[in-house]
Amino acid sequence: MNICRTIAEFRALRGEYLSRSEVVALVPTMGFLHEAHASLMKIGRENADRVVVSIFVNPSQFNQAADLESYPRDEERDFALLRKEGVDAVFCPAAPEMYPEGFQSWVSVEEISRPWEGAGRPGHFRGVATVCSMLFNLVQPDVAVFGEKDFQQLRLIQQMVEDLKIPTRIMPGPLVRESDGLAMSSRNVRLSPSGREKALHISQSLFAVKERFLQGERKSELLVTSAKERLNSLPGVTANYLSIVNEKDLSECIEIVPEDGARIIATVTVDGVRLLDNLELEDRSRGV
Repeated sequence: MNICRTIAEFRALRGEYLSRSEVVALVPTMGFLHEAHASLMKIGRENADRVVVSIFVNPSQFNQAADLESYPRDEERDFALLRKEGVDAVFCPAAPEMYPEGFQSWVSVEEISRPWEGAGRPGHFRGVATVCSMLFNLVQPDVAVFGEKDFQQLRLIQQMVEDLKIPTRIMPGPLVRESDGLAMSSRNVRLSPSGREKALHISQSLFAVKERFLQGERKSELLVTSAKERLNSLPGVTANYLSIVNEKDLSECIEIVPEDGARIIATVTVDGVRLLDNLELEDRSRGV
C-alpha cells in the first residue's frame, strides 16, 4: 500500500495510474475507520482498478475547536484496516499541506447546504465542499464513494459535481449499522456506556416512524412528533432535528408522496456527542 503524505508524492503516484489508463476510485474519510468505511472501499474495488482512500481530519468543516480537537484519531489502526481491504494508496496530508498560508479560495453549494446540518453548523458544508473539490482535483477519481449516513453531505457532493462539471461518478454506500441498530460512526467511541444505551433510541425512533408510515400514515408531523418527544425526554439527549424530507432537494415534506423519494433524517446530541442517522421511507408492498 502506497502511503502519500504530500501532494507532490500523490501526484507522482497518480501519474503512474494515468499512464496505465487505470480506473481509480476515491473513498474520502476523516480516519478512525470502521466497517462502514470498509463497505465503501468494497464498492470502490467493485468499480475500479485502484482504490485510493484519503484520511484527513478537515479543520474547515468543524465549527467548534473542541470538536476538532476531540475527534478520534488512530493512524496505525486505520492503516491495518486499509491493508486488510487491499487499498492501493492512502493520502494522509497534514493540514498545512491542504491549507497553506494565504489560502483563500472556498467552494459553496448554496441551497442544499442551508438547512439541517448547515443551519446547526455554520460553515460546515463550505469546508466539506472545498476539501472534496481539492481531493477531486488531486486524485482525479473516475468514481468516488460516499456513505448515505451523512445524507445531506452525499446530496451536496452530488450537486457540486453536477454543477461544476466534475467528471467523477458519485456512488452512494448504504448506511451500515451496529448489531444493536446504532448507525456506525467514528464518534460512537466517544459515547459512555450509558450514552450508548441512550443513543440506541435514535434508530429505534426512526424505525418506529417507518412502521407507522408502512401502516399508511402520510402526514409528517404526526409521524415525527412522538419520535422527537421520546428522544428529548431522555436525560442528556437533544433531537437537534428529526424531519422527513424530499430526497432530491432536502425540503421538508408536509404530506409524504413516497414515489417522489422521502427520507427521515435526524441529528441527535447524546451527552455532547452529535450523531447522525436516517432512514428511507418506501412501501415495497405497494411497489413504491
